[in-house]
Amino acid sequence: MKHYGPEEIPLWGLILIGIILITQSSVLYIKARRRGKAPWLWGIIGLIQFPMPSLLYLILSKTVWNEKKNGEGPDDS
Repeated sequence: MKHYGPEEIPLWGLILIGIILITQSSVLYIKARRRGKAPWLWGIIGLIQFPMPSLLYLILSKTVWNEKKNGEGPDDS
C-alpha cells in the first residue's frame, strides 16, 4: 500500500479535508456549548481528526451525560 504525503494530495483533497474538519469542529463546539460541556475543548479536538471526536461526543451525550442529568448515576441508590 502506498502512503501519500501532503505534497502528493491534490489541492481539492486538502480543501475538502479542511472543510470537513472545520464543519465538525463548529458542530461540536455549538453542541457542547448548549450542554455546557467544555465547548472550546470539543472545538479544538474536532479540528484534529475525523470522525472519532464526533463519535465520542455522540456516545458521551447519549450515555454518561444523560445519566448524570437524569440523576441515574451509579452513586444514587
